[in-house]
Amino acid sequence: ASRAVSTRPPAARAYIDTSEIRLGPAMALASAAVATPAPSWRATNRVGERVGMTFSVATRSRPRAAARRSVAAAASSSEVPAEYVALAADLVDAAARITVKHFRTPLEIDDKNDASPVTIADKGAEAAMRALVRERFPTHAIFGEEEGIELGEGGSQEWTWVFDPIDGTKSFITGKPLWGTLVALLRDGEPVLGVLDQPVLKERWVGVKGQPSTLNGERIATRGCESLGDAYLYSTTPYMFEGDNLTPYKEVAKRVKVPMFGCDCYAYGLLAAGHCDLVIEADLKPYDYMALVPIIKGAGGVFTDWKGRELRWEGSREAL
Repeated sequence: ASRAVSTRPPAARAYIDTSEIRLGPAMALASAAVATPAPSWRATNRVGERVGMTFSVATRSRPRAAARRSVAAAASSSEVPAEYVALAADLVDAAARITVKHFRTPLEIDDKNDASPVTIADKGAEAAMRALVRERFPTHAIFGEEEGIELGEGGSQEWTWVFDPIDGTKSFITGKPLWGTLVALLRDGEPVLGVLDQPVLKERWVGVKGQPSTLNGERIATRGCESLGDAYLYSTTPYMFEGDNLTPYKEVAKRVKVPMFGCDCYAYGLLAAGHCDLVIEADLKPYDYMALVPIIKGAGGVFTDWKGRELRWEGSREAL
């Protein structure tokens, strides 16, 4: 695994184990984001590192218009075409019109094959996002949590949209506003654009490859953390760690200052904005984390698999 060398505190870092990738409905990707206090600390037992350890910029929420202006500004000087960045903003807006309408209302909840819950809000939001991509860029591929993978016209997949309409459905159905809509754009498998949108709190994180990440139009950065013992750690739930993942997680969790749970994708937004220091996760799929990679990197963090490898995902016809 590579390490960032700097005169500043160590850069934020994350690891994810990609050895368990399976395409299609059976896909499983163990992922982790873990902090390291200094270059001398070595991750063991396949544990990786991810610490917010650069300058911290605390941000306040701005109107949604400011977030859209920041998207346009990022696109103007990015290798990602401006119209793709604009579409990402439109996708989360389209999802929000559906998800917010159903939030904290009586919902019929179905259980998927993996026992995870799904609602009409999940399905409706994903359908709306897919329709927008097909309308504007029919050659682009789409991979979503609810409907799987769909290649672009002619089998194209150079550009692939990956989205999760409601990351944190359990939070959504219990009225906790820490779920989010995730939209990523991959080019040849590399995540180059990511949006995390929390429409109830009106907070939107945007990351574009090569550009500083923003929260509601304001530039953000991960914060300094001199040692693992000073770090605040987030994970969605301790029950996501089992088998080979459990011991590495425990080794890190017992060394941090405070281990916490229950934020889903929102924890990554807190990390990028400099409010916590590390996030450790396991058993994630591409739609759970691809949007977060450009956001973390653009805020000065590092986001890799548990072995220090860059995160990539390329769909295939076999995934159909």
